[in-house]
Amino acid sequence: MKDQFGRTIDYMRVSVTDRCNLRCIYCMPPGGVAFVPHEEILTFDEIARVCRVGAELGIAKIKLTGGEPLVRKGLPQLVGMLKEIPGIEQVTLTTNGTLLRGQINELVSNGLDSVNISIDTLDAEQYREVTRGGNVRDVLAGLDAAAAFPNLGVKVNCVPLQGAGNGEYIRLALLAKEGKADVRFIEMMPIGMGKDFAGKSGEEICSLLEDEFGTPYRHEGVLGNGPAVYMQFPGFKKRIGFISAVSHQFCDRCNRVRLTSEGYLKLCLQYESGTDLKALLRGGAIDKELRDAMERMITVKPACHQFGTAKEESPADWGNNHLETKGMSGIGG
Repeated sequence: MKDQFGRTIDYMRVSVTDRCNLRCIYCMPPGGVAFVPHEEILTFDEIARVCRVGAELGIAKIKLTGGEPLVRKGLPQLVGMLKEIPGIEQVTLTTNGTLLRGQINELVSNGLDSVNISIDTLDAEQYREVTRGGNVRDVLAGLDAAAAFPNLGVKVNCVPLQGAGNGEYIRLALLAKEGKADVRFIEMMPIGMGKDFAGKSGEEICSLLEDEFGTPYRHEGVLGNGPAVYMQFPGFKKRIGFISAVSHQFCDRCNRVRLTSEGYLKLCLQYESGTDLKALLRGGAIDKELRDAMERMITVKPACHQFGTAKEESPADWGNNHLETKGMSGIGG
């Protein structure tokens, strides 16, 4: 379906949990956060019902997120349930990768189409510091296991931080040169604890890689469901992608909505506007009522975010869209 600005909304990010087995410095405080009680999290049947109704409205692509989605028991089963829904063309996964090796076989056998693995550094000590205790060897084992499936799309996501050594981003880019995965550099989003960290821009990383590997050309093919711009560097088997939501706003092409683990249909990362689908699901609503509620909300999706603009500091400019107060783990990254 289309929203009020004529954008086709065909992609829904679905958070299956707010829990995570890491404590990344730009996502959670050292002691973690107060997690939502299990009974307040949508069941797999409830998630599948929302996705089925969403498919009737034109949602064709589902991205499973968290928290860390692989900490939720039985996630491959949910992948299979979603793949059976008429109209759902792709089911993909974003993960920190620490638990991926033990689940990848079952995920793929249930129809998973692609996986994004978050790796901000390949240095073991730096990885422990950024994640507060994570082991990068576990992540690399998950990456290798995923890359062994020739029909599974595999991408590495990196959030580059100011102050981190440039050599780390060159090392990560080598994963694309060697053909293990497309590597994407994502600008820090000023949400939750991310507001306290300065990230590197896509231009900074691209310039760094150009100095090391030569002049790239832009890859014009479609490589995913989101807004990444991909570059092909000389001698690389895979591509380097850049997602620059703050410095290069792409809201005019936004095709997504988000379903939080608590069943809230969220329209834009920066705003808390949306609707509580869990209340309808557990209040006896029929599918038409659920579909009507989703359609009404998607129609009024905001035009754009205001990250990095003067308006971000001016509540009067928000209109009916109130600023989001939750962190990324509570929203569904």
